[in-house]
Amino acid sequence: MILARFSGWARISSLLIPALLLIFSTASLFSQTIDDGIMLKKRAFCTGVLYTNDHWARYWEGALERTNGNIGTITTQTTQWAGNYGVTDKLDILASVPYVQTHASQGVLKGQSGLQDFTLAAKYKALSIPVKEFGALRAILVVAGSVPITDYTPDLQPLSIGLHSKTIAGRGTLNFLGRQGLYLLGSADYTFRGNVKLDRSSYYTNGHLYLSNEVAMPNQFSYNVAAGYRKNNTTIVGTFAQQQTRGGGDIRRQDMPFVSNRMNFSKAGISIAYPVPRIKELQYWFGYTNTFQGRNVGQANTFTTGLMYTLHFTKGGDTL
Repeated sequence: MILARFSGWARISSLLIPALLLIFSTASLFSQTIDDGIMLKKRAFCTGVLYTNDHWARYWEGALERTNGNIGTITTQTTQWAGNYGVTDKLDILASVPYVQTHASQGVLKGQSGLQDFTLAAKYKALSIPVKEFGALRAILVVAGSVPITDYTPDLQPLSIGLHSKTIAGRGTLNFLGRQGLYLLGSADYTFRGNVKLDRSSYYTNGHLYLSNEVAMPNQFSYNVAAGYRKNNTTIVGTFAQQQTRGGGDIRRQDMPFVSNRMNFSKAGISIAYPVPRIKELQYWFGYTNTFQGRNVGQANTFTTGLMYTLHFTKGGDTL
Protein backbone atom coordinates (compact mmCIF):
# COMPACT_ATOMS: atom_id res chain seq x y z
CA MET A 1 0.00 0.00 0.00
CA ILE A 2 2.79 2.46 0.88
CA LEU A 3 4.63 1.66 -2.35
CA ALA A 4 1.45 2.11 -4.35
CA ARG A 5 0.86 5.51 -2.82
CA PHE A 6 4.46 6.52 -3.45
CA SER A 7 4.18 5.49 -7.10
CA GLY A 8 0.94 7.40 -7.47
CA TRP A 9 2.13 10.76 -6.17
CA ALA A 10 5.63 10.40 -7.54
CA ARG A 11 4.42 10.05 -11.11
CA ILE A 12 3.19 13.62 -11.09
CA SER A 13 5.72 15.22 -8.85
CA SER A 14 7.51 17.21 -11.53
CA LEU A 15 4.26 18.78 -12.61
CA LEU A 16 4.66 21.34 -9.86
CA ILE A 17 7.95 22.54 -11.29
CA PRO A 18 6.43 24.66 -14.08
CA ALA A 19 4.22 26.39 -11.52
CA LEU A 20 7.29 27.31 -9.51
CA LEU A 21 9.10 28.49 -12.62
CA LEU A 22 6.14 30.73 -13.41
CA ILE A 23 6.23 32.57 -10.11
CA PHE A 24 8.61 35.25 -11.29
CA SER A 25 7.26 35.37 -14.86
CA THR A 26 3.69 35.82 -13.58
CA ALA A 27 4.72 38.88 -11.63
CA SER A 28 6.71 40.14 -14.58
CA LEU A 29 3.57 40.63 -16.67
CA PHE A 30 3.09 43.89 -14.78
CA SER A 31 4.68 47.23 -15.49
CA GLN A 32 8.35 48.02 -14.86
CA THR A 33 9.44 44.40 -14.85
CA ILE A 34 11.40 41.88 -16.89
CA ASP A 35 9.21 41.20 -19.92
CA ASP A 36 7.35 44.47 -20.52
CA GLY A 37 8.28 47.59 -22.49
CA ILE A 38 8.14 50.05 -19.58
CA MET A 39 11.24 51.67 -18.13
CA LEU A 40 11.68 53.59 -14.88
CA LYS A 41 13.02 57.12 -14.91
CA LYS A 42 16.57 57.69 -13.71
CA ARG A 43 16.95 57.26 -9.93
CA ALA A 44 13.43 55.91 -9.42
CA PHE A 45 12.96 52.80 -7.27
CA CYS A 46 9.85 50.60 -7.49
CA THR A 47 9.50 47.98 -4.76
CA GLY A 48 6.88 45.91 -2.97
CA VAL A 49 5.55 42.49 -2.08
CA LEU A 50 3.54 40.16 -4.30
CA TYR A 51 1.52 37.11 -3.26
CA THR A 52 0.92 34.25 -5.73
CA ASN A 53 -1.45 31.30 -5.30
CA ASP A 54 -1.05 28.48 -7.83
CA HIS A 55 -3.19 25.34 -7.64
CA TRP A 56 -4.09 22.37 -9.82
CA ALA A 57 -5.70 18.94 -9.56
CA ARG A 58 -5.70 17.84 -13.21
CA TYR A 59 -2.47 17.48 -15.16
CA TRP A 60 -0.87 16.03 -18.27
CA GLU A 61 1.27 12.92 -17.86
CA GLY A 62 3.06 13.23 -21.17
CA ALA A 63 0.09 13.97 -23.43
CA LEU A 64 -2.39 12.06 -21.20
CA GLU A 65 -4.76 14.20 -19.13
CA ARG A 66 -5.51 12.77 -15.68
CA THR A 67 -5.86 13.25 -11.90
CA ASN A 68 -4.33 11.52 -8.86
CA GLY A 69 -6.35 10.94 -5.69
CA ASN A 70 -3.23 10.27 -3.60
CA ILE A 71 -2.35 13.96 -3.55
CA GLY A 72 -5.58 15.69 -4.56
CA THR A 73 -4.97 19.37 -5.28
CA ILE A 74 -1.45 20.78 -5.16
CA THR A 75 -1.26 24.37 -3.92
CA THR A 76 1.85 26.54 -4.08
CA GLN A 77 1.83 29.86 -2.23
CA THR A 78 4.59 32.37 -2.86
CA THR A 79 5.31 35.63 -1.05
CA GLN A 80 7.83 37.54 -3.12
CA TRP A 81 9.79 40.73 -2.62
CA ALA A 82 10.47 42.49 -5.91
CA GLY A 83 12.45 45.63 -6.65
CA ASN A 84 13.43 47.68 -9.72
CA TYR A 85 15.85 50.62 -9.80
CA GLY A 86 16.33 53.04 -12.70
CA VAL A 87 20.09 53.46 -13.02
CA THR A 88 19.54 55.71 -16.06
CA ASP A 89 16.54 56.41 -18.31
CA LYS A 90 17.72 53.47 -20.44
CA LEU A 91 18.94 50.97 -17.82
CA ASP A 92 16.97 49.26 -15.02
CA ILE A 93 18.22 46.73 -12.47
CA LEU A 94 15.61 44.28 -11.16
CA ALA A 95 15.71 41.73 -8.33
CA SER A 96 13.33 39.35 -6.56
CA VAL A 97 13.39 36.89 -3.65
CA PRO A 98 10.48 34.41 -3.23
CA TYR A 99 9.41 32.49 -0.12
CA VAL A 100 7.53 29.37 -1.24
CA GLN A 101 5.12 27.04 0.58
CA THR A 102 3.62 23.85 -0.90
CA HIS A 103 0.68 21.71 0.19
CA ALA A 104 -1.14 18.56 -0.98
CA SER A 105 -4.85 18.33 -0.08
CA GLN A 106 -4.81 14.52 0.19
CA GLY A 107 -2.36 11.78 1.19
CA VAL A 108 0.40 11.66 3.77
CA LEU A 109 3.03 13.89 2.18
CA LYS A 110 4.06 16.99 4.11
CA GLY A 111 4.43 20.31 2.36
CA GLN A 112 7.75 22.11 2.11
CA SER A 113 8.59 25.77 2.68
CA GLY A 114 11.54 28.14 2.46
CA LEU A 115 13.37 30.73 0.44
CA GLN A 116 13.77 29.63 -3.17
CA ASP A 117 16.01 31.41 -5.75
CA PHE A 118 17.40 34.94 -5.96
CA THR A 119 16.81 36.52 -9.39
CA LEU A 120 18.76 39.50 -10.73
CA ALA A 121 18.25 41.16 -14.13
CA ALA A 122 19.49 44.10 -16.18
CA LYS A 123 16.97 45.68 -18.56
CA TYR A 124 18.18 48.02 -21.31
CA LYS A 125 16.14 50.18 -23.67
CA ALA A 126 18.09 49.73 -26.88
CA LEU A 127 15.77 51.67 -29.15
CA SER A 128 12.80 54.07 -28.99
CA ILE A 129 11.20 55.20 -32.25
CA PRO A 130 8.37 57.76 -32.35
CA VAL A 131 5.49 56.65 -34.60
CA LYS A 132 4.21 60.02 -35.86
CA GLU A 133 1.61 61.36 -33.42
CA PHE A 134 0.41 57.88 -32.38
CA GLY A 135 3.03 56.85 -29.80
CA ALA A 136 6.40 55.12 -29.64
CA LEU A 137 7.90 51.72 -30.46
CA ARG A 138 10.51 50.42 -27.99
CA ALA A 139 13.06 47.62 -28.24
CA ILE A 140 14.18 46.21 -24.87
CA LEU A 141 17.03 43.78 -24.11
CA VAL A 142 17.27 41.84 -20.83
CA VAL A 143 19.88 39.60 -19.25
CA ALA A 144 18.66 37.71 -16.16
CA GLY A 145 20.06 35.05 -13.86
CA SER A 146 19.01 33.13 -10.77
CA VAL A 147 20.77 31.15 -8.02
CA PRO A 148 19.30 29.04 -5.19
CA ILE A 149 19.33 30.83 -1.84
CA THR A 150 18.94 27.78 0.41
CA ASP A 151 19.91 24.11 0.26
CA TYR A 152 16.41 22.84 -0.51
CA THR A 153 16.00 19.51 -2.29
CA PRO A 154 14.67 19.39 -5.88
CA ASP A 155 14.03 15.65 -5.59
CA LEU A 156 10.92 15.64 -3.37
CA GLN A 157 8.24 16.64 -5.85
CA PRO A 158 5.50 17.70 -5.96
CA LEU A 159 6.30 19.37 -2.66
CA SER A 160 9.82 20.64 -3.35
CA ILE A 161 9.92 24.42 -3.56
CA GLY A 162 12.04 24.56 -6.74
CA LEU A 163 14.61 22.93 -9.03
CA HIS A 164 17.81 24.19 -7.37
CA SER A 165 19.30 24.97 -10.79
CA LYS A 166 21.34 28.06 -11.58
CA THR A 167 20.01 29.84 -14.68
CA ILE A 168 20.92 32.62 -17.08
CA ALA A 169 18.55 33.97 -19.73
CA GLY A 170 18.54 36.45 -22.58
CA ARG A 171 15.32 38.24 -23.57
CA GLY A 172 14.22 40.56 -26.35
CA THR A 173 11.02 42.66 -26.22
CA LEU A 174 9.17 44.91 -28.67
CA ASN A 175 6.55 47.24 -27.20
CA PHE A 176 4.26 49.86 -28.70
CA LEU A 177 2.81 52.41 -26.28
CA GLY A 178 0.22 54.75 -27.82
CA ARG A 179 -0.52 58.28 -26.68
CA GLN A 180 -4.15 57.30 -26.09
CA GLY A 181 -3.17 54.24 -24.04
CA LEU A 182 -2.87 51.44 -26.61
CA TYR A 183 -0.36 48.86 -25.32
CA LEU A 184 1.04 46.07 -27.53
CA LEU A 185 3.90 43.74 -26.63
CA GLY A 186 5.84 40.74 -27.90
CA SER A 187 8.68 39.19 -25.89
CA ALA A 188 10.82 36.04 -26.10
CA ASP A 189 13.63 34.54 -24.05
CA TYR A 190 16.01 31.58 -24.00
CA THR A 191 17.06 30.15 -20.62
CA PHE A 192 20.22 28.13 -19.98
CA ARG A 193 19.87 25.89 -16.91
CA GLY A 194 22.76 24.52 -14.88
CA ASN A 195 23.14 20.93 -13.73
CA VAL A 196 21.32 19.76 -10.58
CA LYS A 197 22.78 17.48 -7.90
CA LEU A 198 20.59 14.91 -6.13
CA ASP A 199 20.97 13.28 -2.73
CA ARG A 200 21.42 9.84 -4.32
CA SER A 201 24.13 8.12 -6.35
CA SER A 202 22.09 7.07 -9.41
CA TYR A 203 18.89 7.82 -11.27
CA TYR A 204 16.84 6.59 -14.23
CA THR A 205 15.24 8.91 -16.77
CA ASN A 206 14.24 8.99 -20.43
CA GLY A 207 15.18 5.33 -20.95
CA HIS A 208 18.68 5.50 -19.45
CA LEU A 209 20.30 4.63 -16.12
CA TYR A 210 22.87 7.15 -14.88
CA LEU A 211 25.38 6.18 -12.19
CA SER A 212 25.78 9.75 -10.98
CA ASN A 213 24.08 12.25 -8.71
CA GLU A 214 24.40 15.07 -11.28
CA VAL A 215 21.55 15.77 -13.69
CA ALA A 216 21.89 17.77 -16.92
CA MET A 217 18.91 20.12 -17.21
CA PRO A 218 17.46 20.90 -20.67
CA ASN A 219 17.28 24.55 -21.66
CA GLN A 220 14.00 26.34 -22.26
CA PHE A 221 12.51 28.76 -24.80
CA SER A 222 9.46 30.89 -24.02
CA TYR A 223 7.55 33.80 -25.49
CA ASN A 224 4.62 35.97 -24.50
CA VAL A 225 2.37 38.56 -26.11
CA ALA A 226 0.11 41.16 -24.51
CA ALA A 227 -2.44 43.71 -25.68
CA GLY A 228 -4.52 46.25 -23.81
CA TYR A 229 -4.45 49.68 -22.20
CA ARG A 230 -1.81 51.60 -20.27
CA LYS A 231 -2.03 55.27 -19.31
CA ASN A 232 -1.56 57.37 -16.18
CA ASN A 233 -0.03 54.41 -14.34
CA THR A 234 -3.12 52.27 -15.02
CA THR A 235 -2.61 49.01 -16.93
CA ILE A 236 -5.20 46.47 -18.14
CA VAL A 237 -3.83 43.88 -20.58
CA GLY A 238 -4.66 40.41 -21.81
CA THR A 239 -1.73 38.00 -21.99
CA PHE A 240 -0.70 34.78 -23.71
CA ALA A 241 2.49 32.81 -23.01
CA GLN A 242 4.05 29.57 -24.21
CA GLN A 243 7.06 27.59 -22.98
CA GLN A 244 8.99 24.85 -24.79
CA THR A 245 11.66 22.69 -23.15
CA ARG A 246 14.60 21.80 -25.40
CA GLY A 247 14.91 18.15 -24.42
CA GLY A 248 13.94 15.96 -21.49
CA GLY A 249 11.60 12.98 -21.42
CA ASP A 250 7.96 12.45 -20.49
CA ILE A 251 6.73 11.17 -17.14
CA ARG A 252 6.34 7.43 -17.54
CA ARG A 253 3.25 5.55 -16.45
CA GLN A 254 3.65 3.94 -13.01
CA ASP A 255 7.06 5.55 -12.59
CA MET A 256 8.52 8.46 -10.70
CA PRO A 257 8.83 11.79 -12.51
CA PHE A 258 12.14 13.54 -12.74
CA VAL A 259 13.51 17.06 -12.46
CA SER A 260 14.70 17.14 -16.09
CA ASN A 261 11.34 16.11 -17.62
CA ARG A 262 10.10 18.01 -20.66
CA MET A 263 7.66 20.71 -19.48
CA ASN A 264 5.72 22.53 -22.21
CA PHE A 265 2.65 24.69 -21.75
CA SER A 266 0.37 27.39 -23.11
CA LYS A 267 -1.40 29.81 -20.77
CA ALA A 268 -3.56 32.91 -21.03
CA GLY A 269 -4.66 35.52 -18.57
CA ILE A 270 -5.10 39.14 -17.57
CA SER A 271 -2.93 41.67 -15.71
CA ILE A 272 -4.18 44.80 -13.97
CA ALA A 273 -2.31 47.58 -12.19
CA TYR A 274 -3.79 50.86 -10.98
CA PRO A 275 -2.87 53.64 -8.53
CA VAL A 276 -4.30 53.48 -5.04
CA PRO A 277 -6.53 56.56 -4.51
CA ARG A 278 -4.90 59.43 -2.58
CA ILE A 279 -1.53 57.67 -2.46
CA LYS A 280 0.12 58.91 -5.63
CA GLU A 281 2.97 56.43 -6.09
CA LEU A 282 1.34 53.26 -4.66
CA GLN A 283 -0.02 50.74 -7.16
CA TYR A 284 -2.24 47.70 -6.65
CA TRP A 285 -1.38 44.76 -8.90
CA PHE A 286 -3.56 41.78 -9.83
CA GLY A 287 -2.97 38.98 -12.30
CA TYR A 288 -4.64 35.72 -13.32
CA THR A 289 -3.46 33.00 -15.72
CA ASN A 290 -4.84 29.61 -16.70
CA THR A 291 -2.67 26.81 -18.13
CA PHE A 292 -5.00 25.35 -20.77
CA GLN A 293 -2.58 23.14 -22.74
CA GLY A 294 0.59 21.32 -21.80
CA ARG A 295 2.84 18.31 -21.51
CA ASN A 296 4.01 17.05 -18.10
CA VAL A 297 2.48 20.09 -16.39
CA GLY A 298 -0.54 20.82 -14.23
CA GLN A 299 -3.69 22.60 -15.43
CA ALA A 300 -2.91 25.45 -13.09
CA ASN A 301 -4.96 28.47 -12.10
CA THR A 302 -2.56 31.16 -10.88
CA PHE A 303 -3.51 34.36 -9.04
CA THR A 304 -1.07 37.14 -8.17
CA THR A 305 -1.83 40.21 -6.07
CA GLY A 306 0.21 42.82 -4.26
CA LEU A 307 1.26 46.44 -3.73
CA MET A 308 4.19 48.24 -5.34
CA TYR A 309 5.48 51.69 -4.37
CA THR A 310 7.69 53.97 -6.49
CA LEU A 311 10.18 56.33 -4.89
CA HIS A 312 11.67 59.18 -6.95
CA PHE A 313 15.10 60.45 -5.96
CA THR A 314 14.96 63.23 -8.60
CA LYS A 315 12.20 65.76 -9.19
CA GLY A 316 9.71 65.28 -11.96
CA GLY A 317 10.17 61.52 -12.35
CA ASP A 318 7.43 59.25 -13.58
CA THR A 319 7.07 55.61 -14.62
CA LEU A 320 6.11 56.11 -18.28
